[in-house]
Amino acid sequence: MSSYTERNTMKKSFIPLAAMGVAAALVMTGCGQAGQGSTTTEDGRTVLTMWTHSAGNPAELAVYEKIISDFNASQDKYEVKTESFPQGAYNDAIVAAAASGDLPCLLDLDGPIMPNWAWANYLQPLNISSDITDKLLPTAVGKYNGEIYSAGYWDAALGIFARKSVLDANGIRIPSTEQPWSESEFDQALATLKAAGYDTPIDIGAEDKGEWWPYAYSPFLQSFGGDLIDRSTMLSADGTLNGPDAVKWGTWFQDLFKKGYANSGGTVGNQEFVDGKVALSYTGVWNGLAAVDAVGDDLLILPPPNLGNGPKIGGGSWQWGISSSCADADGARQYLEFSFDDKYITQFADEQLVIPATEAATEASKYFNSTDGALRPFAEFSKEYAVLRPETPAYAVISTTFETAAKDIMNGADVQSALDAAVTEIDTNIESNDGYGAK
Repeated sequence: MSSYTERNTMKKSFIPLAAMGVAAALVMTGCGQAGQGSTTTEDGRTVLTMWTHSAGNPAELAVYEKIISDFNASQDKYEVKTESFPQGAYNDAIVAAAASGDLPCLLDLDGPIMPNWAWANYLQPLNISSDITDKLLPTAVGKYNGEIYSAGYWDAALGIFARKSVLDANGIRIPSTEQPWSESEFDQALATLKAAGYDTPIDIGAEDKGEWWPYAYSPFLQSFGGDLIDRSTMLSADGTLNGPDAVKWGTWFQDLFKKGYANSGGTVGNQEFVDGKVALSYTGVWNGLAAVDAVGDDLLILPPPNLGNGPKIGGGSWQWGISSSCADADGARQYLEFSFDDKYITQFADEQLVIPATEAATEASKYFNSTDGALRPFAEFSKEYAVLRPETPAYAVISTTFETAAKDIMNGADVQSALDAAVTEIDTNIESNDGYGAK
């Protein structure tokens, strides 16, 4: 077993963001009444119930247990009690709890879904101290209609793994944050590696599904100059998701598969790179230490290519919010402000392999500090390249629609037609919801 496996049992799973189903109802049947700050303990403390998606992730849960224990011991007015759910069932559990009036006071949420939950009145503005939120990575702060509704301890980041020996042997320039590969350089590197004998030069994770697709591939679209929606209004995708720049992205993306540079037949994860079956791997920080363990000093962590408008990666991970029905929001805020201590942020980062959300926590991190952090490039990529997925209640529809269009394009569909169809579906949804109250 690698040292990575021993240190970290977290697996990234990219699932559809929100759908109400039978599974959620079954999950909720055994949950009982959620505490909303309206019950008290025997010694008179107000109970603040907290829900998290972290069941099955003991490293993450251990940090939460430490924070809760420390907070409960630090004062005598509140007692936080937590309940954890499997990630795959969590969103459905929240939707079911909202429908039955059983939301907890404190709940974590995947950053892109926050605007939908704020619009649906699941959440209230966060209103924790700006001294805290001002220090966080911009992608760790969730905003809707100009107000902060959520904040997180970390973000994730993507990059490209390579072996220095392979690039050197094939005369391929090693890119840097200051000088990433251009589109033409990246394409030439793939062609060179294909000619050198790699059946598939790069693993881009196309065998994955769900939120991975917009998280991983819409940044390429944005680097070309397109986007998932017109962010100036959040009312239409027309011209941004189907305009000339988007078509260039779609053609380029389709060519990755047509030319045999990438495929969708691998396994989720980074094993093909570790085994040397591919020369490059477009993957996440969560696979970083396994690659370090396997490849050692030959490992390079490279930025994504600049496809015309600078390198881009997806931003926004799991964050915390306060439900609109919380009967003691002041207590929930007191807990959250306590929890954003840099020591906890560093612990989350090093236990889970995620980017610390503050500079101080990053420098204290074993893996992300600027002196000898083995995964430091990911922290730099997060700061320099991260783009939030559109902060709109329509994002759940945008996400699944983009996944469908991108998969159709991968499989040979006409690029313009696929993108036009995606725009029609997104715009129809926004119009049918009266613009989701966009301001």
